[in-house]
Order: sequence, then structure tokens, then C-alpha cells
Amino acid sequence: MFGGGGAAFAEGRCPPGQYPIGAPGAGGCAPIPAGGSEAESPRPTGRWIKTWGAFAASPSGIAGAASGWREKADAGNAAVRSCSDAGGRDCRVKFTYKNQCATAAVSNAGTGGTFYSAAATKEEAAGLSLAQCGAASKETCEVVMSNCTEPEFEKF
Repeated sequence: MFGGGGAAFAEGRCPPGQYPIGAPGAGGCAPIPAGGSEAESPRPTGRWIKTWGAFAASPSGIAGAASGWREKADAGNAAVRSCSDAGGRDCRVKFTYKNQCATAAVSNAGTGGTFYSAAATKEEAAGLSLAQCGAASKETCEVVMSNCTEPEFEKF
């Protein structure tokens, strides 16, 4: 029968999970490194692409909107098509925006033109358009169009 107590040390003088370091008699213990290499840092799996939007209008007041286009010109062309499809003639791009929301406001009295603004949210853009419209027309104004662009995720 064996006698005696005391801790059993698997790695010489060190407890389990550690190994001896330093000179004999003056050393210490260090943790045994986990097998394998260091964990790799996360890598992106794709990228976000910002998109364009646009408003177009005809002299008769018919309008169109488009959003989600990668190119500014494509957004403008799509807005003109939307305006034309709604019955507008001689539709022209009036406002373009990228990676945000946009609104158009007009005076309830029909004076002063159309006021376009863009901001992070529809509510912010509406506040800007309404403020510009009200200051210019001295009338009550309303938002007649609003739209937002959304970024697209492109996987690698």
C-alpha cells in the first residue's frame, strides 16, 4: 500500500494544465497553450452598396419617383419613366438623393413651387421641405411625395 498525501503533478512540478518554465529550482509554471493557432478575426462576408433615388415631374404637375438604383442616372431615368407612365408629358428629373430619404412639399394654395429635401428619415426630410415651403409661400404646405433609398448587401 502506498502512503502519503500531496498533490500529483502531471508536468513535473506544475499542476495539470500548466508546464514548467525557467531554470530548475528557480522556475515557475505557465498555462499550456490551447492547441492550434490563434482564432482568426471575423472577416466581412460582403459590403453595403448605397443606392440612389430621384423625383421627376411634368409641367402639368404629374410626378414620379424611383429608388434603389446603384447609379444616379439610372434613378433619374426611372423617375422620368414613372412620371411618364402616370400620364406626365415632358417629365424632367427635379431632385436626386443617395442613401437617405427625400420628400417634396407644395403650398396648399398652389403657390411657390415644389420644395425638395433629403435627410436620414422621412420625418426629418418632411420637416425640412415643409419649413422651406412655408417660409417661401407664407402658406400652409403639405408633403406630396416621399421615398427612401435602402443600401443593398453584396456578398463576396
